[in-house]
Amino acid sequence: MKIYTKTGDKGTTALFGGSRVPKHHIRIESYGTIDELNSYIGLVRDQKIRQHYKDILIKIQHKLFTIGAILATDPEKAVLKNGKERLNIEKIASEDIEVLEHEMDCMNEALEPMTHFVLPGGHQTVSFCHIARCICRRAERLATALNENEPINSNALIYLNRLSDYLFVLARKLTLDLQANEIKWIPEKK
Repeated sequence: MKIYTKTGDKGTTALFGGSRVPKHHIRIESYGTIDELNSYIGLVRDQKIRQHYKDILIKIQHKLFTIGAILATDPEKAVLKNGKERLNIEKIASEDIEVLEHEMDCMNEALEPMTHFVLPGGHQTVSFCHIARCICRRAERLATALNENEPINSNALIYLNRLSDYLFVLARKLTLDLQANEIKWIPEKK
């Protein structure tokens, strides 16, 4: 299989199902941002962090590929003539969302309660996690914009929302684990 096909040289790309759309189409922006997020999560996973976090991040990366595949599928061609779904992969389930919630609950038990926003940073690993969180929020914004015109799997949207929360809590937990300084944002008075 060649990496270059030359079919996108005129600014279009194919969706799963064969339809071609401009490379700047919101659907392409959506799954492209999921891919970007997945890459940053890989960067977080490559840091010196607990194996448990790495294992969860690998599961998240797999779910992000699922969401990317959902977003890359032409909704008008998602179902074959025989009624079967064209995309024959596991969907995002409510259990996947519950895993993120459970992980956040466990991490929060060790953390001081939030009283202020925190400034991203304090350690390179924590910063990578915050970057992933911001990209996740962008992916969620794009996916919800796409959803207004072409409805997508609701669990995929919920998963992205919960994932950004998870990445925030993970950043706070890594701050604690790595003995970094968590700096609260306290607005200056005029």
